[in-house]
Amino acid sequence: MTTQTHDPADFLPRRRPSQERSRRRFDDILRAARALLVEVGFEAFTSEQVALRAGVPIGSLYQFFGNKYAIICELDRLDTVNVQDELAKFAAEIPSLDWAQLLEKLLDHLAALWRTDPSRRAVWLAMQATPPTRAIAAEHERALAADVTRLLAPLTPGSNIEHRHTIAEVLIHVTYSMLNFSIRDGQSHPDAVVQLKTLVTGYLMAAEAEAAKKRTPS
Repeated sequence: MTTQTHDPADFLPRRRPSQERSRRRFDDILRAARALLVEVGFEAFTSEQVALRAGVPIGSLYQFFGNKYAIICELDRLDTVNVQDELAKFAAEIPSLDWAQLLEKLLDHLAALWRTDPSRRAVWLAMQATPPTRAIAAEHERALAADVTRLLAPLTPGSNIEHRHTIAEVLIHVTYSMLNFSIRDGQSHPDAVVQLKTLVTGYLMAAEAEAAKKRTPS
């Protein structure tokens, strides 16, 4: 049984591999962890099971990850980087994209990921399991919000950066919560995504209207 830790360093990989063979082993461990997490859930998920699934000695796994929390946090970091990469692609389309088109493309991309890759939800849920992992998940959300803030800048030129950052944080948090809701048992994923688009589009319109009122002299 894994003992919960509160040392921030214990939620990071002990080392990141530089040699090709070590990188392959590192990636094999993470792939095995994703598959196992979907199958058994976070409570039953152990480092020993991951090592067995990956076909590596447990000592090799511990060279990279001190515990199961570090594995989950690395998976969440990778999922965040994946979304950041997609945001960078969208940024290249600005100013041809307006903010409504940007949101549409981003939400469609994220919804497809959550629909086709059950490990996305499994990792997201695992990150909610403890206060330290929730704090790290919030850090990852803030990193995404910073990217969205930069994307919104040329699309909402009248708003200040603090206002845009608050909007971005709300958009990211609500989106992930709704994506989790969208693939619950018995839930219609397409309908939930439509509602999510309506929700975030309406929010952004209202936020921009409020900002415009503040900019207009009375």
